[in-house]
Amino acid sequence: MSNYTIEMLGITKQFPGVLANDKVNLQVKQNEVHALLGENGAGKSTLMSILFGSYDADAGEIKIRGKNVKIKSPNDATVLGIGMVHQHFKLVTNYTVTENIVLGIESKTKLGLLDLKKAEKRVKELSDQYGLKVNPKDKIEDISVGMQQRVEILKMLYRNADILILDEPSAVLTPQEIDDLMSIIRRLKNEGKTIILITHKLKEIKAVADRCTVLRRGKYIDTIEVKNVSEEKMAEMMVGRPVHFDIEKAPLKLGETVLNVEKLQVKDYRGHLAVQNLSFSIKKGEIFGIAGVDGNGQTELIYALTGLVHTEAGTIKLHDKDITKQSIKERIQAGIGHIPEDRHRHGLVLDFSLGENAVLKNYDTKEFSNNLGVLQYQIISEHTNKLIKEYDIRVGEGVSQKAGSLSGGNQQKLIIAREVALSPELLIVAQPTRGLDVGAIEYIRKRLVEERDKGRAILLISFELEEIMSLCDRIAIISKGEFAGIFNEGELTENEIGFMMAGAQAKDRLKNEVIHE
Repeated sequence: MSNYTIEMLGITKQFPGVLANDKVNLQVKQNEVHALLGENGAGKSTLMSILFGSYDADAGEIKIRGKNVKIKSPNDATVLGIGMVHQHFKLVTNYTVTENIVLGIESKTKLGLLDLKKAEKRVKELSDQYGLKVNPKDKIEDISVGMQQRVEILKMLYRNADILILDEPSAVLTPQEIDDLMSIIRRLKNEGKTIILITHKLKEIKAVADRCTVLRRGKYIDTIEVKNVSEEKMAEMMVGRPVHFDIEKAPLKLGETVLNVEKLQVKDYRGHLAVQNLSFSIKKGEIFGIAGVDGNGQTELIYALTGLVHTEAGTIKLHDKDITKQSIKERIQAGIGHIPEDRHRHGLVLDFSLGENAVLKNYDTKEFSNNLGVLQYQIISEHTNKLIKEYDIRVGEGVSQKAGSLSGGNQQKLIIAREVALSPELLIVAQPTRGLDVGAIEYIRKRLVEERDKGRAILLISFELEEIMSLCDRIAIISKGEFAGIFNEGELTENEIGFMMAGAQAKDRLKNEVIHE
């Protein structure tokens, strides 16, 4: 018998213009948490999609528990006890938790009717067993992103999977939800599961993984014992060079006020007031950060500033000009750039080419269209190639390639390249490094600081407290749609900021603790 539960040997997979996996080896032991580490586009998700049966390998072999297997579909993987939680969840939002979990394997009564009560009971038993705290009757649209992920995990457990693949599981989670996820992974391991964890976050690998396999540009680099290797060394193995986690900023040189928001009120999609009487301003040459737990009005604030939703009250001024009632297009022309938190929904048209996406906001200008309104594709191609080179966007087929075929990190680089190229007066940046590897994170953070040093006004909204603290000149803590306080860089520790996210009561308690110290 083999010492490994999973063996993928010499796996090769080629897409048009891209060698995603080049004779890759992966060997995973029984009942271990095995991390799969690599840059965006390194071939991690492709390798796991082959293991799960979503893709067919061009070459190589797969062994499960020592036996050669052919996995031609996810159904084959399920029979072998393999389950996968994809980075973008595959849930029907207006179905309940239970309805999503049993979809495709519905249990029925003797009369042929769907036996939801039996399924709900089993879902609750599994939820309790693994400490997932999921309500089987909740609708997906009514629960948090973190809870939706738990539903995906339950879906695997319901199908008796004992090999669990988690693809970037923390990419869309808040810090608190990440802590909960780490506890869930430990519990799954203690219950005898074998787990493959695809992640860019080195702290998470150090927290829960036993061993780690590193891929770089589709090739196998090494497999290491996590406890014996530092985060810095893992980062270097991943990108092929030393990675600098500290970002250098020039001394603060403030210019005139660019954005002024007064007593802003915005409702969410349910009609509840999500932003309540927010007032703040941002000047040229500074990064103004907003820290908070997801769901405290950040999204609604971004939507209001960019024109995606109407405001209920208050004013938004750009260089003293009231833009509160202006359209999205008018705000873009006035000088607002937007790097959205959801790059697929608001950042790119995935079926458009890289070139078309690169000029998505200014295709109708004289630079890219002639007097008849016909796109000048040669000029667009030259412009896009310049951005690809400057931002190290890794493409396979060039500017004609569809944006949807890029890895997540390269999609993000394309969006940032487009927005910065517009030379906006105000750059609104939401979750800029979500789901990205350390190399891409380092690059994007440096670009934001460069724009700040050029005199750009930047609004940064991020769930990563470390990111907020390392980049921002001023930090506002948001809770329940209101600011609990606005502080200059260095005035609060990471723990103090996290504590204040709980709201005004936490703020008062913090003051008392500081006084008593």
